[in-house]
Amino acid sequence: MPVELSFSNGAAILTIDNSPLNLINAEVRAGIQHCIFQVLETGATRLIITGAGTTFVAGADAKEFGQLPVDPQLNDVLLQLAHLPIPTIAAINGAALGGGLEIALACCYRIASTSTKLGLPEVNLGIVPGAGGTQRLPRLIGIEAALDMIVTGKAVSAEQALKIGLIQLLADDPLGAAIALDDAVLEAAQAPDNLPSPMPNHFAAEVARAQVARRMPGQNAPHVAVDLVAASAMTPLHDALASERAAFLDLRASDQARALRHVFFTERTATNKGRTYPRPSRDAETAIVVGGGNMGAAIAYTLATAGISVTVVERSASSAEWARENLQKLIDQGISRGILSPDAGKAVEDRLVTVSGYDALPPTDLAIEAAFEDFAVKSAILTELEGALPPETIIATNTSYLDVNRLSDGLKHPARFVGIHFFSPAHIMKLLEVVRSDRTSDDTLGAAFVLARRLGKIPVLSGVCDGFIGNRILSSYRHAANRLLVKGAIVDEIDAAMRGFGMAMGPYAAQDMSGLDIAYANIRRKAAAEGNCCGHVPLVERLVEKHKRLGHKSGAGWYDYGPDGEPSPSELVASEILRVSEEMNFTRREFSADEIVERLLLAMVAEACDILDEGIAEKPQDIDLVMIHGYGFPRWRGGLMHHAKNIGKDRLAALFSALVKEDPCDWRVPRYLERVFAT
Repeated sequence: MPVELSFSNGAAILTIDNSPLNLINAEVRAGIQHCIFQVLETGATRLIITGAGTTFVAGADAKEFGQLPVDPQLNDVLLQLAHLPIPTIAAINGAALGGGLEIALACCYRIASTSTKLGLPEVNLGIVPGAGGTQRLPRLIGIEAALDMIVTGKAVSAEQALKIGLIQLLADDPLGAAIALDDAVLEAAQAPDNLPSPMPNHFAAEVARAQVARRMPGQNAPHVAVDLVAASAMTPLHDALASERAAFLDLRASDQARALRHVFFTERTATNKGRTYPRPSRDAETAIVVGGGNMGAAIAYTLATAGISVTVVERSASSAEWARENLQKLIDQGISRGILSPDAGKAVEDRLVTVSGYDALPPTDLAIEAAFEDFAVKSAILTELEGALPPETIIATNTSYLDVNRLSDGLKHPARFVGIHFFSPAHIMKLLEVVRSDRTSDDTLGAAFVLARRLGKIPVLSGVCDGFIGNRILSSYRHAANRLLVKGAIVDEIDAAMRGFGMAMGPYAAQDMSGLDIAYANIRRKAAAEGNCCGHVPLVERLVEKHKRLGHKSGAGWYDYGPDGEPSPSELVASEILRVSEEMNFTRREFSADEIVERLLLAMVAEACDILDEGIAEKPQDIDLVMIHGYGFPRWRGGLMHHAKNIGKDRLAALFSALVKEDPCDWRVPRYLERVFAT
């Protein structure tokens, strides 16, 4: 049984045992309710609720959210718990999240272990707490602190929970402390349902609304959460709980909640991907990273924070010192932002060594080249590494675009070679494209997926093509945006439209940040290999070659940048766009924000369909993860292909057909469209 009732010294002990995370499902809810009824018949003097193992309750079973509700509902069970005639104690022996924290909130007294995390992360699934969290929490800790937890979904430590009044006691053994708790102390404690309403805090609510609008544009659940928490100060508890439940059920059935559940389960599947490949005999403990620039240093830092000792290789002693400075900056940033303690920062620093040249490199489990995107340079580095290291070392390239099959041609042991594409900044971005060459072994892939899990990354397997999954879609996105420019759209209109859709940045602000010089080099590389695509718009070339505009780094790119770094529309860029538009014989017209979004999304969907058709990506869900975690696609829309599926096959086919008639150079109906929506 997932819920058991036992007794000790007059105390009834309800243990939730639904391993590994003690998630709440229909059976657990029924078990808790049954135990509550039993307790009333036993004459117990107190009821203690705890979790089996090292977790209290990590939340509701999200798999139930897509199903019809099954009674009893948690909100009803917790009303019964909150009004028991005997004192109740939550002995929080581990994570108390979502419904788990709501169980604790319905108790009179809360004791937590020092390692416990407590939180209400429901907004991350597009919903709000549905079993009293938005009403009982502010009665304990006030409106402002409750908003901070519920609207952001962030968890707090046990120490912080004690400080804000969420729990009353810290203990190494919460269950033992609950059994031993003095009767007088317990009698004085009250369940939140018996506490007065919190003081109104209109200022905190308005601040929260402004933060939601700025940081979570387009998302519904955070706005609803603010309203519910604010209402706890003015609405009778019974009515407020009913409003909370209605909002929970409404949000649970929404497109956003479905999209976020889709992402949640897709991420879980991706992190378990390595289990389909052989597990290495041991985890990587040592690594070499060639290149100590921004990307190489960030990769090395990421490895070191995961406990791996890293040697960073540069070309000269001065370059090695420069790499050391880059690494130290990352460590210092980690400490200043509270990501690393000073002791942890020192440990990371001790794991990082910089050297010049390949002489006397130590034997290592993994070597990653992170040089700039030049085939000859990368190929030479890989040859040097293979010659300097034992044959069992896994050698990886961090290339963003180049042909991994060709890079493996010069290697004696290509089975041990793999693409591991980190996204910039590598220590922050969670996506990792694992690129399989024609000769990469399953053992090597297994090691790459184990590494991704250790680094806390979300791995996606990609086949070999120019740009792999993400950058190939990005190229089509930018091409479509440039075609809109020469047809009449404006740079900041396009960026604003895509931000309005929910993208983290528009395509032009993002390209200014990454650097037009990088885009220019890639355009030239592709043109040399394949020629320019149909309808290529030579704007990047004009801005770089003619005007030396490289983006943020030069103070000018698609936008002009002032001393404060703020962008402003550029008259020079506007005039260059008009010139190219005339050269390409376009009659310019205005585009609405909806038209801009529609066309850019269709361009990405078309490329994604080709990627699936060619087997570069295994499934549409992989593309969703790549676009969310690598390119700022709104998580609450479920990813590119999930969003496309919501649009519908027939609607997409009609949109593509209309665009093909308008401009057959730009558009075609993807062959894979039918198959995508059959899965």
